[in-house]
Amino acid sequence: MTRTARPPRIQDVARLAGVSAATVSRVLSNPAIVAEPTRLAVEEAIAETGYTLNVTARNLRQQQVGGVLALVPNLANPFFSQILSGIAEVLRGNGLNLLVLDTTARGGAGPEAIGAYLTRSRADGVIVLDGSLQPALFRQPSCPPVVQACEWIGGLPAPRVLADNAEGGRLAIRHLTGLGHRRILHLTGPEENSLTVSRRAGVCAGLRAAGLADGALLAGDFSLRSGHAAAQRILAMAEPPTAVFCDNDEMAIGLINGLVQGGLRVPEDISVVGFDNIEMSAYALPPLTTIRQHRARLGRHAANALLALIDGKPCPEEEILPVELLVRASTAAPA
Repeated sequence: MTRTARPPRIQDVARLAGVSAATVSRVLSNPAIVAEPTRLAVEEAIAETGYTLNVTARNLRQQQVGGVLALVPNLANPFFSQILSGIAEVLRGNGLNLLVLDTTARGGAGPEAIGAYLTRSRADGVIVLDGSLQPALFRQPSCPPVVQACEWIGGLPAPRVLADNAEGGRLAIRHLTGLGHRRILHLTGPEENSLTVSRRAGVCAGLRAAGLADGALLAGDFSLRSGHAAAQRILAMAEPPTAVFCDNDEMAIGLINGLVQGGLRVPEDISVVGFDNIEMSAYALPPLTTIRQHRARLGRHAANALLALIDGKPCPEEEILPVELLVRASTAAPA
């Protein structure tokens, strides 16, 4: 009977590289602090021996689960893909996994179901992307460190990483008024949503800077369907707007579809601006003028903020990331 060879150990790597086991550990956990010749020798020894880190054993030693939970409203929304990718990139580099929970999934994630995941036995930290959750969910003693990203929850004292939503609204209105538009409609998200509130503040600031009143608004829910429904209401107006700023790209694309079906031309008859720069915005007909927020960067910053909290390091209460206007073919001067 043949004897199965044991798997390579960290001591085997250290012996082959001519260093201590502690140095091998440092190369695996924080290679930037190891001198390059030593790091290269260790990496060659790892490749030669076929050594792999026992993540489960490491997590047990460090009293970690080895994963971070992201709470996302509606995973079907393409907006969240790059944010989650940025989060996963940082976590992967730190030996952590990403677990995603859809807070709006049918039959699933009510407060009790979400609360069951908010314990240190299920996750080492939590990144919240749903501003509609109740702050009481995160007050249980066993809740791991929490960072808010993209949206935020009033009354939750957790660090926030956000895009400059108010500035985005202001940039959109400055672009439209600069083209000569004066009848500008704001298609908002849900009334109490934190993004709606901050983007509305930017819209009003932009209108006042142009010497205009705060202007009309319609409420949507960030979905393609609500943008399409808004088009029917606009088509029925006695004096429709010459331009519409939408609180996200999905509503803007749904709006354009409904307006064109109703016989209007974009941008010849009406201009449309979105927010987010999701992938499909560049391929809409016409391509959508929008406010670009760097979603992967936002995800990376949120993940780094959470890692700082987990390690007991200082973390700013709020970080605001810049946005920019992308001008495409859905906006033009009013006819």
